Amino acid sequence: QVQLVESGGGLVQAGGSLRLSCVASGNIFSIDVMGWYRQAPGKQRELVAAATSANSANYADSVKGRFTMSRDNARNTVYLQMDSLKPEDTAVYYCKAERVLLISRSYVDVWGQGTPVTVSS
Repeated sequence: QVQLVESGGGLVQAGGSLRLSCVASGNIFSIDVMGWYRQAPGKQRELVAAATSANSANYADSVKGRFTMSRDNARNTVYLQMDSLKPEDTAVYYCKAERVLLISRSYVDVWGQGTPVTVSS
């Protein structure tokens, strides 16, 4: 019913930048929160940033000042601008849509398939 598709991951040198995108599609009426998570090898998935429909964003301490999340509600799209990347940012980055209100008036949470980010030293 709802799909999230991420793009923009890749290989970058330390200090470089990448911009991730996530587009939600399907029978969507509205989305409450959209967020970016990441999972490094051998580690648990962690929240990177999340934004409400009012575009109020919260960030993990480890990315504050380096990552910027923005949201385009009209396009059901979120972006994650990642600057000053560090090797420890290497992970698979996942997009999540929380409390997606469907046209059928039911709610779902949806994950994307993930996009890998590798930062070389």
